[in-house]
Amino acid sequence: MKRLATLFTCSYGEFRSTRTITTAAMLGAVSVVLGYFSVQLGDYIRISFSTIANQLVYYLFGPVFGCVFGGVLDVLKYLIKPTGGFFPGFTLSAAVAGALYGVFYYRKPVRLWRVLAAELVVAVICNMFLGTLWLSMLYGKAFMVLLPMRVVKNLIMWPVNSALFYVVVKTMEETGAMRMIRGERGSGSRN
Repeated sequence: MKRLATLFTCSYGEFRSTRTITTAAMLGAVSVVLGYFSVQLGDYIRISFSTIANQLVYYLFGPVFGCVFGGVLDVLKYLIKPTGGFFPGFTLSAAVAGALYGVFYYRKPVRLWRVLAAELVVAVICNMFLGTLWLSMLYGKAFMVLLPMRVVKNLIMWPVNSALFYVVVKTMEETGAMRMIRGERGSGSRN
């Protein structure tokens, strides 16, 4: 429990760094741009690759920063390109996802099992449960009617999203891009 409290405290401390804020802003802009290249399948299913940029923020800056970043970015994306009415439930889901990813990734080595676990937990809690609940509330459809197609979509996207994030982070680590983003010098490794 103490390790989790330390994780949250360190993540909260990330707000004091100008480098952190500017890096998050740039990755947020990348996320917005990637969001324009999403695929809408019917009224209830959308596939987007903007989460890769978001996950980099959660990986770099942790659960507290990720929670705030996820919520704020959700509102900004809506203001930039509104699709339907604004519903705060989706903002809550984005914030919860940011916190969950941050808990799995922050200050931990990237391992395929960890990425798969994080993707699965976020898919079940935020996408399958909360997302379906919000859609059910918005459109007046029964939760159990919407759930099967959302489960199928998330199970299909689970390995795809996991592989994309894993490959991107591993490539960035091997090229030294992560050290540059963090402001580390030399060839020292991260804790």
